[in-house]
Amino acid sequence: MKGWMGKSKVFFLISAMALLMAGCGRENLTALDPKGYGADRAMDLILLTTFIMIGVFIIVMAIYVITLVRFRKKKGQEDYIPEQVEGNHKLEVIWTVIPIILVLVIAVPTVLGTFDLADDSNADEHVNIEVTGNQYWWHFNYAGEEVVTSQDLYIPTGERVYLNMLSSDVTHSFWIPSISGKMDVNPENVNTMYIEAHEEGVYWGKCAELCGPSHSLMDFKVIAVSPEEYEQWVADMQSVDPEEVPEDSVAQEGQELFEANNCMNCHAIGSSPAAIGPNLTNFGDRSTIAGILEPTKEHLVEWLTDPESVKPGNKMTDQYPALSEDEAESIAEYLLQLQPSEITPESAGN
Repeated sequence: MKGWMGKSKVFFLISAMALLMAGCGRENLTALDPKGYGADRAMDLILLTTFIMIGVFIIVMAIYVITLVRFRKKKGQEDYIPEQVEGNHKLEVIWTVIPIILVLVIAVPTVLGTFDLADDSNADEHVNIEVTGNQYWWHFNYAGEEVVTSQDLYIPTGERVYLNMLSSDVTHSFWIPSISGKMDVNPENVNTMYIEAHEEGVYWGKCAELCGPSHSLMDFKVIAVSPEEYEQWVADMQSVDPEEVPEDSVAQEGQELFEANNCMNCHAIGSSPAAIGPNLTNFGDRSTIAGILEPTKEHLVEWLTDPESVKPGNKMTDQYPALSEDEAESIAEYLLQLQPSEITPESAGN
C-alpha cells in the first residue's frame, strides 16, 4: 500500500505541474488561438491529426481490453493455447494498409497547405516585405515604399503580405504562432511565404531556430492595423526627416551625442537600407526595447550602457565608446521621441 501511495503522489504532482505549465504563455503567442490564414491551416491540421490519434488510441485500447477479457487464463484451461494468427495474410494486409491510409490522410493536406502558403504567383499584387534575420533582431524593408523598420512589422489586416526572407549570418526561423507557421531564414537563398491577419492587434513573433546565445531573446512583433491605418502609417514613415532637430534641449543633446559616438555608422533614421544595425525611424513607437525589454527610459539606458548584460553575443557590444549614465539618458531621450506616426502598437491593441 505504501508503494502505491507513493506512486499516486508522484502522479498527482506531475499532473499538477503539467496543468500549471499549460496555463503559462503570452497573449497572441499561441498556435491554438489562430488569428490569421496560415494559423487557421495549421489549426485544421492539428485537429485532424488529434482526432486520428484519438481514434487509433480508442480502437487499440478496445482491442486490448477485448483480448484481456476473452483470452485471459481460466481455471481448468492452464494448458490451453489460443489459435495462432501468425502468417495470416488477411490480418497482415489490414494492419499494413490502415497505417498507410492514415499517413496519407495526414500527409496530403499537409503538403497542400505547405505549397499554398509558399505560393508567390500573385505576389506583385500585394504588399512585399524583404525580411532579414540577424543575430539577434529582425529587419524589414517594404519593397517599393521607401519604408524601413526593425523589430516591429506593420501589416494591413485582411490582406496578403508576402515576406521574402534572407539571413545575414546564420540560419534563423521566422514564426508568428497566432498568424502563420514557420519558415527557415537562410543565408544562401531567399525563402518566401505570405501572412494574413484577420484581426487588428499586436502579435508576438519568435526565432524558432537555435542561432546563438541569445536565440531565445530574438523576439519581434507584428502590428496588424486596418488597411486605412496602414496607408496612413506608410505615409507618416515616408515623410520622416532624418536631420530634423528635436525641440527638447535634452533630446537635442542626445542627438548630438548620437552622431558624435558614430551611432549613425550602424543605425539609420529614415528609409536608408545601408545600416548594419536596427533601423531607428520609429524607435519611440516600438512595443519593446531590444525585442524583450519594456519600452521605458530606464531600460533603454540599461541597454545603451551595457547591452551584453541584456542580450549576450549581440553585435552592438563594444562598437562605440563607453557612455556615462548622463550621456545614455540624453541619447535615450532623443531616441524615445522618434515617434513619426499616430499609428502605434497601442492603437492596434485597442
